[in-house]
Amino acid sequence: MLGLPTEAVTAPARGLGRHFGLSGRLFLITVAFVAIAEILIYVPAVANYRLTWLSDRIAAAQVAATVLDAAPGQPVSEDLARRLLAGVGARAIVVSGGGTRRLLSNAAMPEGVVETVDLRDDSWWDSIHGSWRTLIAPAEEPLRVIDQGRAGFDMVEILIDEAPLRAAIVDFSIRLLLSSLIIAATAAGLVFIVLQRVIVAPVRRLAHNITAFADDPESLERVITPSRRTDEIGHAETALAKMEQALAGELREKRRLAELGLAVSKINHELRNLLTTAQLLVDRLEGAADPTVQRVAPRLVATLGRAIRFCEATLAYGRATERHPQRRLVLLEPILAELPELAGLSTESRVSVREQVPSGLQICADPEQLSRALTNLVRNAVQALDAAGAGREAPEVRVTASRHGGVGSGFVTILVSDNGPGLPERAKAHLFAPFQGSMRAGGTGLGLAIAAELVQLNGGTLRLDEGVPGASFRITVPDWIPGPKELH
Repeated sequence: MLGLPTEAVTAPARGLGRHFGLSGRLFLITVAFVAIAEILIYVPAVANYRLTWLSDRIAAAQVAATVLDAAPGQPVSEDLARRLLAGVGARAIVVSGGGTRRLLSNAAMPEGVVETVDLRDDSWWDSIHGSWRTLIAPAEEPLRVIDQGRAGFDMVEILIDEAPLRAAIVDFSIRLLLSSLIIAATAAGLVFIVLQRVIVAPVRRLAHNITAFADDPESLERVITPSRRTDEIGHAETALAKMEQALAGELREKRRLAELGLAVSKINHELRNLLTTAQLLVDRLEGAADPTVQRVAPRLVATLGRAIRFCEATLAYGRATERHPQRRLVLLEPILAELPELAGLSTESRVSVREQVPSGLQICADPEQLSRALTNLVRNAVQALDAAGAGREAPEVRVTASRHGGVGSGFVTILVSDNGPGLPERAKAHLFAPFQGSMRAGGTGLGLAIAAELVQLNGGTLRLDEGVPGASFRITVPDWIPGPKELH
């Protein structure tokens, strides 16, 4: 109904959308971003943990050095040395102070070290590089760590194995990973709940309303009720409500017009049959000897023929559009002479129709369509004057015409005006719109719309002259015959 292909409406979503809705996608995206943030935090966190761990070993070595300093000049027993080194977690401890160096070790000194870490001047880059080397490619050689001494010591050095450091870093990484997962899940859950209530639920409501409205777009009960939100979703709800109300009104109007068109087509079909019968009866009257009958019968035959053709054209219009005009140069005077009868001017009417056209004036138009357009204009003017009642001057409809330029290169102007009260301002907004331009009780509002369409088909224009007494409509028809593209 809304012009969308069936596949576009009923085709199921494929890929991730079949298993995860907008909420699930937001949850996964939030987890991913939190995980990325934790990864970015992990690298400096491991480097900082390595520095802290080494600083703790140096602090323990300081305590051991204090024990050594408590008994200067006395040898340290093997059992005490083993316990001190085990407490520090080092192979050897070297302290310097007062111009002397003291070594605490219970094994032979190694030939070399894998890396020397000077905590007094250790950059972030060196710390990050050392952490990843220890984690990925640990060495069998010990690690030498140097730091500033305290409590009377100038410097403290220790030799430690990398295995305990690597085990500590792995344990820290696991704990950091678990805490990161908990933080990511918690943050994602909170974001999921907030977005679900603030965005996803209103968007789902919009989607459900659009689907329900598409099933019955003429029902005002399907129009969404906007919430009190003032953000973008609130604006979308308000805009959707306005669009659905306008669309429902348009569809109801088009349905009524379609039903009206079907009824008019049926009426025209029956009327055409009746007019055909009347035409047969009039054909018999043409053989009567009465002079009055002889004078009236040809006009009656012509009028019935025109009515039959009009019914046929109306039926065709209900199926498609107005027929293509057969424009040619015709005399305008005979067409204007038939206007009083075609406009339904009765003998009791006070309204008079006066034509003023130069003799021999020709116009390039389809004579039947031009006659129909002028008839509608004159009929509207007569009905408006009859409805206005008596006035100071006799009600009159004037039809004047003039040529501008030579035949074949100029144009003809036809002015249909009356001396009535004129058109109200509210009628001018939709003057040439079908079913909307009538200001008369019982009027259909089709006369001006049909006249404007017929004039346009003949390459001309129909407009209302402003600032003149009464109502004045100006028809301008050029002499050139437009092509098919220009007619449409």
